[in-house]
Amino acid sequence: MRLLALLGGLVLVVAADAYAGEKQSCLDWLKTVAFAAHQTDYTGVFIYQYDNRVETSRITHFVEAGGEYEKVESLDGPKREIVRHHGQVWSYHNHKMVEIDSHKGQSKFPSLLPSQLSLLGSNYQAKLAGIERIAGYDAQAIVFQPKDSLRYTRKFWVHTDSGLLLKAAVLTDKNQVVEQYAFSQLQIGGKIDRSWLMKSAIPELRSKSGHHHGSISSSSPRVHAGTINSGWVAASMPVGFKKIMEMQRPMHGNHAPVIQIVFSDGFSAVSIFIEPDDGDEDDVEGLYSRGAVNIFHKVAYGHLITVVGEVPPLTVMRIFDSVRHNG
Repeated sequence: MRLLALLGGLVLVVAADAYAGEKQSCLDWLKTVAFAAHQTDYTGVFIYQYDNRVETSRITHFVEAGGEYEKVESLDGPKREIVRHHGQVWSYHNHKMVEIDSHKGQSKFPSLLPSQLSLLGSNYQAKLAGIERIAGYDAQAIVFQPKDSLRYTRKFWVHTDSGLLLKAAVLTDKNQVVEQYAFSQLQIGGKIDRSWLMKSAIPELRSKSGHHHGSISSSSPRVHAGTINSGWVAASMPVGFKKIMEMQRPMHGNHAPVIQIVFSDGFSAVSIFIEPDDGDEDDVEGLYSRGAVNIFHKVAYGHLITVVGEVPPLTVMRIFDSVRHNG
């Protein structure tokens, strides 16, 4: 009996070591994706699916001596275009390119990655899910499944050679797709078209060709956010969410700055916005969703409180119910 017990213990140790090795392998893949998204030359068409809707975009990305360049343009609906270079972001608006807040224009797919890798291990179970073909390339599938029902499952498909992210999906606990990005056409490396740089209306880009025509304007004056300790807390955040930022910042359409508190579990970010209730009838209370992002706002304690999170609707409402002001 003692021998059987020892053997059973050995099996458990071996299984635990195997899982630890697989988890580390999954995290290593994500680190490779983070590097490849910024250091790989590629161009292609990707599809974003959410709420029974489909959006198609073309992306061109390359790196050269002048830095990293990226252009994303919509292929359906109204013209939309985003250009990124050296941490600056421009958006097509009213027939001209307007510089915008880099946070508003943050790169998504294929730079769709967690910012807090160190938090993932305690909040998600990671496993390799085989090799699949995406847009004509072999991709390693990786699944990060949450340890509770308060967050979504994430699945990634990573190009086995370059490490570029080819597909990403957010899934419910019943394996239903909430939203997903996927390349439908892709060229990695080779001759990437750079002619748009010479034709750009953005001086920083156009200067490469020596021309100085076209129109560009700056966005509204930038007001820097300030880090604060507001006294507002969320008493029942799901286990594993850590506060990573608390600040007072300007908000479009608001006369006074708004308090924003940001939490993350490694994959999912949740923001709580708090502002004095101005009695505006346009502030309709309730729950709204777009893909994996759910928003719930309501007036409480004389303030309009809004919770925005890449988590299921019930989680957003649970967080809202726990918001309090200490003192």
